[in-house]
Amino acid sequence: MAKAFFVTGTDTEVGKTFITRALMRAAKEAGRKVLGYKPVASGCELVGGELKNSDALALQAESSIDLPYAMINPYAFAPAIAPHIAAREANEPISLAHIGEGLARLKETAADWIFVEGAGGWRLPLDERHLLSDWVKKEHLPVILVVGARLGCINHALLTLEAIRHDGLVVAGWVLNRVDPHMSHYHENAETLKQLISAPFLGEMPRLTEDEADSAQGFIDLALLLK
Repeated sequence: MAKAFFVTGTDTEVGKTFITRALMRAAKEAGRKVLGYKPVASGCELVGGELKNSDALALQAESSIDLPYAMINPYAFAPAIAPHIAAREANEPISLAHIGEGLARLKETAADWIFVEGAGGWRLPLDERHLLSDWVKKEHLPVILVVGARLGCINHALLTLEAIRHDGLVVAGWVLNRVDPHMSHYHENAETLKQLISAPFLGEMPRLTEDEADSAQGFIDLALLLK
């Protein structure tokens, strides 16, 4: 049965999809068959009469196995707002059981690894009572943290790691993604993060151009995940 990892971030817009795709490519280069899973997405557009999200489409394109879009992204909402608000406006409650069933179906495929991409940060509401992190905890998924390198990232990273571990989950690794190319004292901040984060360091992603993005997997080291 496939092994699943949950990819979360220190905040929204820290490059979770970009890093998830790099992880998937690196895993494929290591001989693994991979699938991407985006349980909940907002900011979707109609494509062929079906609401689809650009991040989920990117994960679908990177997957080793061709599956219908709905299996990759079971909850797709049009407005680019918080998913729990979008779900309420669409009168389509997000069910933890449903996204769990979706992951179970993916595990029954020929995939070796599944990379599940979250939305926003760790404490993402799905409704008035449930968070996406509640589902990750229920599924006992090891977590990969994407740290978006910008002002305030050390605090965000340490608080996120504290919350993940408070939920009793394993931090399988973390990636530093340089989202702000003009961040002051970037290298000093990067070294501080490496000293303070007691989890496997999977890579440091520089700011890449669109032409360079296809080689992003070269900055990921999956050696610790491959054990």
